[in-house]
Amino acid sequence: MDLALLRTFVTVHRAGSFTRAAALLGLSQPAVTSQIRTLERQLGRPLFLRRARGVTPTTIGDELAHKAAPHLDALVEIAETGLEEDSSSRTLHLAGPPEFTAERALPSLTELTREDGQSFALRASFGTAEETLEGLAAGHHDLAISTARPRGTLLSATALCDEEHVLVAAPHWAERIGSGTLHGTGPSALERVPVVEVHESLPFVARYWASVFDSHPIVPGTVVVPDLRAVLACATAGAGLAVLPRYLCAAALERREVVTLHEPTVPPLRTYFLVIRTGTLAMPHIARAHEWLERAATDWC
Repeated sequence: MDLALLRTFVTVHRAGSFTRAAALLGLSQPAVTSQIRTLERQLGRPLFLRRARGVTPTTIGDELAHKAAPHLDALVEIAETGLEEDSSSRTLHLAGPPEFTAERALPSLTELTREDGQSFALRASFGTAEETLEGLAAGHHDLAISTARPRGTLLSATALCDEEHVLVAAPHWAERIGSGTLHGTGPSALERVPVVEVHESLPFVARYWASVFDSHPIVPGTVVVPDLRAVLACATAGAGLAVLPRYLCAAALERREVVTLHEPTVPPLRTYFLVIRTGTLAMPHIARAHEWLERAATDWC
């Protein structure tokens, strides 16, 4: 079986589209379509179902991808590093949410970039869970941190740590609404406080309200900024209440730049997953980073 055909097949499987696969491979879409048809004729079975938007793998297609992808990744690893080169000295491409990756993951991996004979270069990119998992599947990243567990067998996920969410605001808001009345009571007193969020849909506040108060927030976002560190800065400046990961606002809480507005018995949690393409832990630089992050995460929870 032609390895070039298998490479094209795996790329289509990961990309979910002939068009995206063609862009990744530097081929024309007709060339990709022709290669997939050739492989299907050789196997005597269809590998993809054509949809209005992209393609969906058949059962045979999923099985072939599961078997072939790790070996193709290993061959690419050999081709890129060379047989003579120390495979531990590689570039690791990490992707994840900006705040958690910047505040947690990257500082923990710094030691692995030092010149100790087993170091590797590090490149990071930020994105949503959907973006990072798609990029990982397409081969753009080696390792991804995600708040969503991927489906299927091409990607393997390991639970990394749980993130506690806290409801905070500048001290003058707690004084204005009477923070003592909020502990153990409903959210009615909070309705007078503006909201700082990362999106108009209020994802963090809505999740907190649903988990703690079993209701939906009725206040619109007053300040919307696409980074939790900016949300903290706005909340500290008095713009309104915010729901933030405890690790991100712990120092501000200690300095009383912000205070908690509610202390639920069971705080809302969000799980982070460490995700790889199945089989790539055979590559030393990915395995070292994976192990290092798992070890570091024991101190984060």
